[in-house]
Amino acid sequence: MANPESSPLIDVMVCLATVTPPQLVSVQVSAQATVADAVRASGVLDGADLTVDNCRLGVYGKRKTPDAPLHARDRVEILGPLIADPKTARRRRVQKVRATGTREGLKWLRNGAPPEAPPADDVLE
Repeated sequence: MANPESSPLIDVMVCLATVTPPQLVSVQVSAQATVADAVRASGVLDGADLTVDNCRLGVYGKRKTPDAPLHARDRVEILGPLIADPKTARRRRVQKVRATGTREGLKWLRNGAPPEAPPADDVLE
């Protein structure tokens, strides 16, 4: 069996994609490394208020768990937590268009149903 210290290294890119300008860091990790290992090795979360546990992780835009294995030349993406619920945000946009009285807004009211009020708790904790 091979010694774990002599395992081959693979190159991985780690991208912190938040509201601030994105950071892209290249790191070398062992071939058996996970997504969380690459994030920790990159050090991009050191200055941020995010941790591996409370942020969303992905590889090339596909959602992954922190214990997912990596392959050579993968790009690990770190996304911040959601600020608003996507369903509620869409409801709010539709109601705004309905309220304008434009032709586009009126097509939503063809059923004759009155518009519903947006929920007050659209921000996620």
